[in-house]
This record gives sequence, structure tokens and C-alpha cells, in this order.
Amino acid sequence: MVALSVVVSIVASCALPRSGPNRNELFAGSVQREGDAFVVEVNQRVIAATSIVPALGFSQAFQNAGPTSTEVIRPGDVLGLTIYENVEDGLLAGQGTNSALINEVTVDGAGFIFIPYAGRIRAAGNTPEQLREIITRNLDEQTPDPQVLVRREAGDGATVSIAGAVGGQGIYPVERATRTLSGMLAAAGGVNVEPDIAQITVVRGAHSGTIWFEDLYANPQFDIPLRGGDRILVEEDSRSFTSLGATGTQARVPFDSQTISAIEAIATVGGLQSNLADPTGVFVLRNEPEEIAESVLGRSDLIGAQRMIYVLDLTAPTGMFEARDFVIRDGDTVYVTEAPFTQWNKALSALTGTLGTANSIAGLAE
Repeated sequence: MVALSVVVSIVASCALPRSGPNRNELFAGSVQREGDAFVVEVNQRVIAATSIVPALGFSQAFQNAGPTSTEVIRPGDVLGLTIYENVEDGLLAGQGTNSALINEVTVDGAGFIFIPYAGRIRAAGNTPEQLREIITRNLDEQTPDPQVLVRREAGDGATVSIAGAVGGQGIYPVERATRTLSGMLAAAGGVNVEPDIAQITVVRGAHSGTIWFEDLYANPQFDIPLRGGDRILVEEDSRSFTSLGATGTQARVPFDSQTISAIEAIATVGGLQSNLADPTGVFVLRNEPEEIAESVLGRSDLIGAQRMIYVLDLTAPTGMFEARDFVIRDGDTVYVTEAPFTQWNKALSALTGTLGTANSIAGLAE
């Protein structure tokens, strides 16, 4: 038995296949043992210090911007005019009629339109009613008691662009029904990714803001008024974590909800491999910002981001609860070590396989 143990130990010390470092090797790389990472066992204090999830939302500048008037005429708008004259043979009306219909009058880049006999008139900045009064005054000098109707038909003076994961990408006018973010998204066909991982970004000049799609309806203040020139991007959450070791799947895993805990991350990849995994050796590797690392370690002398290895022991009395409460963040690596007996089994299999092969060769030689 002693000889067998020695042989097995020798075989085990060789480079047997495995999924990564074991628990002892990870602890050996800690700062406390002259390594380059802080190894910290997860408890409620650590959970409280690390459960910071970046918040999404619009700044006060976005939220406090009042609704824009959809009635004000802007450069690029297209107008329609109907002019009634109180004479049989008017200036603009055709023969036998007393009205003239002028369609598709485009407001030029300077904000002006041209109406025969009324001249060049500034339309931009006026409502249709104000423009009607201006045209009426100008025509009143040419024809008695003219009556004018002004319609704002369409235009690209106040538009926003929508791109990304929506039903219909394109350029949309800011109108009464689409002057808020929710109305504009509805006009574009809504989002076509899972709502709980959809993000909405609004770019206005040099400023931008991003929110979760669900927060648009949960927080009415995020349903901001839009401005001409706004750019709206709808995209799926790009955060992910990496799963390695004795888990059901070793892969880069995208987030499927706004927050995900360590226990949910393990479940997402198929749980622990019961024949390989060491439930006392669940590790989360992360580059932690300086202020969080100092809070976790109770120090104030750290400089810059720190390499942290968080240890979860699922066999501890509160281990499952701590894994449930520990928040996984973007870029984390969730690594599960192999149980010690796994290497023993591999060593034993290698030994028995080697002896079997030797016996076979010996048999052939005889």
C-alpha cells in the first residue's frame, strides 16, 4: 500500500489533464503570499461593498427639457395653403372659382416661403395660425378680404433618427404623437430584443444618456421630450461573464437580465459538474475599482484597480445565500475548481492504464 501510494503520488505530480488551477494554487497566488491578487472570502460585508451596479438614466438636462411645440414651423417643413378671394376674378383663383389651392410649399433653409402677390414671407418660428395672419395681411393689399388656410403637412425640419434593434429604423418627424421618447419608439415599431435587456441611448449634441427600456415605463421622468436632431439607438445589453472550470459549460455568457447573482450565473451554465466540481472552490475573478477594493479590504492605501479573487464556499451554512446575494458584474470570470479526489482518480486511472498496457506488452512478448 505504501508503494502504491508513492507511485500514485508520482503520477499525480505529473501533468495530468485538468480544467485549471486548484483551490490551493489560487490561494498561493494571493497578495498575502506574495502573489498579485487579493483573495477574499465572501461574507455579508463583502456583498454589501461589491453590490454596486452601474445605474442608467438621463441627466437633469434631459429630464428638465420642456416639451417642444409641434405646431411651430421650421425650415424644411412642407405647407399647404388654401386662399379664398371675395371676387369672381381673383388674383390666384382659377376661372370660375373663388379659391386657390397651393400644395407642397417648402420652407427654405433660411425659414422663408414665397407666395404669389404676398411676396417672400418668413414662416419659420411661426405657428400655422400666425403665418395665416401674415399672409392675409400681405394679400389684403392685392385682393379684397382674402381668407387663408395654412396646413402643416410634413417636413424634415424637426426629425429624429432611430437605429438599432427597432421594428423600423429611419428618420421620423417630431409630431404631436411622437414628441416623447416612448411615442417615437412606438412609431418606429417598438424594440425587437428582449425588453429586460434592451437599452435606449439618446444622443443630443455633445450629450447622451442611456436607460433600460423597462425603466422608460417604470419611471415616467425618463419619457423625455425629444428635440429635432436627436439620435436614438436601441441595442441589446452587451455585458457578459466568462465561465470556466468544472461547470456545465465553459464559455463567454451574455447577461440575460439587468442583474445576475453568482448562483444564477452558475445555474445559467448548467450548474456544477457533480463528478468533478469542488463546491468549496467557487471563485469570481475581477478587476475591482480602487474605492470598492479599499472598502472590501478595509484599507486606504491602494492605487488604481486591484485584482480580486472572491471565494464562495457553497457547503458553508450560509454559502448558498451568499452566492445568491453576490452580484456578478460585466467582465467577471466565474471559475469552479475540481475536487481533490478528481486528481486522485485521474492519477489512479493513469496508473492502472499504464500497468494494463505494460501487462499487454508483456503478454505479447511471451
